[in-house]
Amino acid sequence: MPTTPLSIATFNVNGIRAAFRRGMDAWLAEHSPDVLLLQEVRATDEIVEGYLGEGWHLAHEEANDKGRAGVAIASRLPLDGVRFGVGDPAARADGEVGRWVEADVREGGRPVTVISTYIHSGTVGTPSMEEKYAFLDKVTARMGELAEQGRAAVVAGDVNIGHTERDIKNWKGNRKNAGFLPEERAYLDRWTAELGWVDLGRRFAGDVDGPYTWWSWRGKAFDNDSGWRIDYQFASPALAPFAAEAVVDRAPAYDQRISDHAPLRVRYELEGAA
Repeated sequence: MPTTPLSIATFNVNGIRAAFRRGMDAWLAEHSPDVLLLQEVRATDEIVEGYLGEGWHLAHEEANDKGRAGVAIASRLPLDGVRFGVGDPAARADGEVGRWVEADVREGGRPVTVISTYIHSGTVGTPSMEEKYAFLDKVTARMGELAEQGRAAVVAGDVNIGHTERDIKNWKGNRKNAGFLPEERAYLDRWTAELGWVDLGRRFAGDVDGPYTWWSWRGKAFDNDSGWRIDYQFASPALAPFAAEAVVDRAPAYDQRISDHAPLRVRYELEGAA
């Protein structure tokens, strides 16, 4: 039976204007994803549309705080049922605006729900950590709903949590820091072990260190590959069997980086997905 490919890329651009100044247009031209899930966009709809150019369907929500967060779905395929926020949008806390957008695309069968999310890093001992856990609770509930409905879905973006010791170069030094706390990592345990979502970056990389997706701009972190794997594509139980490849586009050199994050691209082959 013929397959229908669907390529989905997730990318924390750390400001879309800065990313395009550093060469994101060349990356887009080379890889041409069908769906592009963006985080930390930090721009208006008009600015995003201007950089992407023609041929894209856009669902974008800015954060309340200008210059912060902002998530978007840019798709070559039409978007149906665009939804902003997790659960009841009217009940969102201010800090949740611009951190979750979902929509349905159709390619080779039934709709695929695509979600771009940005989960903030948080600081231990401050209200920002309680806000992070509250948001993670809502995300977990939504992922449970999607899995229970049998939806072909992908939750992708910058989660700001390293799941295991394989996901952070200096995990011993970060055991008490936000991003690697046992309480945070337990959410990812639940998504994968209990709800059945599949971490495609790990599935295709195997049991190795990394491949990391974020490195500090400072010092020699990038040159020494001292990074964190915090950008993910989690595929629902209904979609995961159709994933064929996952690639982290690590820049060849420090001065060729588009962002402090690397994009994660996944190719799905949707044969039999209807």
